[in-house]
Amino acid sequence: MNISIINHKIQAQKEQLLQHTLYEKVKNIEDLHQFLECHVYAVWDFMSLLKALQSKLTCTTTPWFASKNPETRYLINEIVLAEESDLTLDGKRLSHFEMYVEAMESCGAQTRELDDFLHAVIDTKNIFIAIKQSNLHPKIKAFLDFTFRVIEEGKTHKIAAAFTFGREDLIPNMFTEILRNFQQNFPETDLSKLIYYFERHIELDADEHGPMAMQMITELCQDDIQKWSDVEEVSILALEKRIGLWDAIEEKIEASLALA
Repeated sequence: MNISIINHKIQAQKEQLLQHTLYEKVKNIEDLHQFLECHVYAVWDFMSLLKALQSKLTCTTTPWFASKNPETRYLINEIVLAEESDLTLDGKRLSHFEMYVEAMESCGAQTRELDDFLHAVIDTKNIFIAIKQSNLHPKIKAFLDFTFRVIEEGKTHKIAAAFTFGREDLIPNMFTEILRNFQQNFPETDLSKLIYYFERHIELDADEHGPMAMQMITELCQDDIQKWSDVEEVSILALEKRIGLWDAIEEKIEASLALA
């Protein structure tokens, strides 16, 4: 088995995401706020997958020892550098999660529920309890729970699968076009940081991080049939949970419309 076979196996789920009716429902700024306030959890847990991989594939403790595979060490460190300390629109260094939250605030989206959740993670010292006790939509809870179950299991190739095949390149370019249209139709709302975030993330995923992550999977699995089978299973589950996240956002937008 190899990457091309995995991509073929997950094509149906990817198509379902790329053609999801959610995109048609984001029609005004309030809808966009709903999208951002839910999608931000995918931006946050992505960083946890990334740091789990860095912990597995490099040495992050002292005394330092060279990790087993220099190639995967390089790949993950390159991805971490950009994801954790990229240049913002105004020339600062921030993680992509911090960039996203800044963009949310600049366009008027709420971050209170996110802040409460992150404080609960710190206070409980248990991500699963924090997820369970939160007021998040059940499908957002399921999305987060899956991510951290994969991390907790500790199998590097499975973490890499969730990281690689549940990525932000699943947000199509047309979403950036939706944002540009909003910027024209609602000039009083500043979407510049948000547009920059999505353009930057899509650019990095397509040109650099996507190919690096695929190479990382290949390096981790090599000729191990069981590992390739695990990658296929986790990738499909990751995409199904992402579809559930999209369903949750769509349901929240529709519920808001019903109340209007």
